[in-house]
Amino acid sequence: MKSLLKIALVLGIVISFSSCKDNNSPNYQYMPNMYESVAYETYSESTAFNSPTGLKGKEGQLPPVGTVKRGYIPYDYPNTPEAYLAVKAADLKSPFEGEVDMEKAQALYEIYCAICHGNEGNGKGNLVTQGKFLGVPSYADRVINEGSINHVINYGLNSMGSYSNQLSQQERWMVSTYVMKLKGQL
Repeated sequence: MKSLLKIALVLGIVISFSSCKDNNSPNYQYMPNMYESVAYETYSESTAFNSPTGLKGKEGQLPPVGTVKRGYIPYDYPNTPEAYLAVKAADLKSPFEGEVDMEKAQALYEIYCAICHGNEGNGKGNLVTQGKFLGVPSYADRVINEGSINHVINYGLNSMGSYSNQLSQQERWMVSTYVMKLKGQL
């Protein structure tokens, strides 16, 4: 019993001394590089990337020529009327053929497209019926294919702007497939 009491007393003293904290002097930092990293400005000079001429290089480096970010599929057509006609004539199909989730495609269409084109694709969305935009055609009246729809979503056409910042490549192709489904139903 006496030894248990002595152990408890020594443990209490150790805990009381170790719990003392002085707010004026901070605790020790283990591995201070983890807390205080060396900050570099993006385009500042640095010796980390030296140029071949021996001059100091910059921190923000350009990617090597010909590199493509992971998951990106290059779109080889520019934003020109001739490219639009070439895409329409080529009758491009989605590279994500087996990965089309029509429920998600419908949801994306209703978020981004139905406000002007209507839920049925008849060109009578809320903005058209309120008179905000005029001349939005019905899909039944247009000669379109998946490639031409994707091209228009990528770059925009007439009053319609580009949706390439809002939709990923796969989502743009999904919406294109859904528009073709709506065109078949009209």
